[in-house]
Amino acid sequence: LVEYFDEDPCSPPDVFRGMGIQSAAGVRGNSNVPNSAKSLGVTVEASFTVGEYDIVILSAKQSDGLETWLKQEGYKVSAGIAKALQPYILQNMKFFVAKVNIKEQAKTGFTKLRPIQFAFTSEKFMLPIRLGMANATGPQDLLIYTLTPKGRVESTNYRTVKMPTGMDLPVFVKGEFSKFYKDLFKNQMAKENHKVVFTEYFWDMSWCDPCAADPLTPEELREAGVFWLETTSNRPMGVRKPMVMGMPQGGVKITRLHVRYDSQNFPEDLMFQETSDTENFQGRYVLRHPWNGPAKKCTAAGQYFEDLKIRQEKEAKTLASLTGWDISDIRKKMQLKGPPIKEDQWWK
Repeated sequence: LVEYFDEDPCSPPDVFRGMGIQSAAGVRGNSNVPNSAKSLGVTVEASFTVGEYDIVILSAKQSDGLETWLKQEGYKVSAGIAKALQPYILQNMKFFVAKVNIKEQAKTGFTKLRPIQFAFTSEKFMLPIRLGMANATGPQDLLIYTLTPKGRVESTNYRTVKMPTGMDLPVFVKGEFSKFYKDLFKNQMAKENHKVVFTEYFWDMSWCDPCAADPLTPEELREAGVFWLETTSNRPMGVRKPMVMGMPQGGVKITRLHVRYDSQNFPEDLMFQETSDTENFQGRYVLRHPWNGPAKKCTAAGQYFEDLKIRQEKEAKTLASLTGWDISDIRKKMQLKGPPIKEDQWWK
């Protein structure tokens, strides 16, 4: 979200103000697991605590046994979850089960649960979203951040679409940005028939202009699992690489994907691939504040206020198109006076 302030139409000082918000959190790295699993064909491969999560890694021979084990351990699972578990058991996959440890969570100082990080060494670059549907009473939202060395990440079995970006919006959106973006996402999902994955952000951490926040430092990236990060200390003598903001050029790429899924529209697990696309992208929305200083008489002032009416009407229509909001309500909030400005037909 960025803001610009119109110049005095009768004297042109250049004023720019920008704003952006971004936050990030990492995790750090014993839980008691009962041994009644063998008879159910369930093997506890590992158990440990990471931050506020008690983690258990499981393998299983039959889905009914795994379902029974989960219920015995206090996990709330829906009836018939065995059907959802069976395909993964047949592929000899292991199960990653996380339980929130309230005492450990209190120690973190965070009021919200932090993301869980995964490193992929398997050729199957995927997330098993079908399991998440087993207990769902409706659509679920999933945010996926990937860190890669070459380029943007996208889904291979669903279309990946970039969020609309670069639009001028009414100034009042600043106070309703959360509602605006939620309704924007909901409306765009509906336009895509609820069958796509959205790219909300993609950036090369070696540079930033413009940016919502400073790029992650090499230390922060290593904490997030970027094991391949090259540093000056481990580079062969005599070999130099250009540096920007302390990072090698062509450094770590971060992709943020957002999907709202249910069993009807997303029948398959999400499969991913790293592409060669390196063009930076972010959802960017512009607020242009009208000049509201002392009125002055000059030739440019009259033209400015005529253009302003057309601009504000266009902003209202853009907001209505993006979110599905009622345009008459938008006009009221913008305090637009007089009848709506009629734009020329396209052939004019």
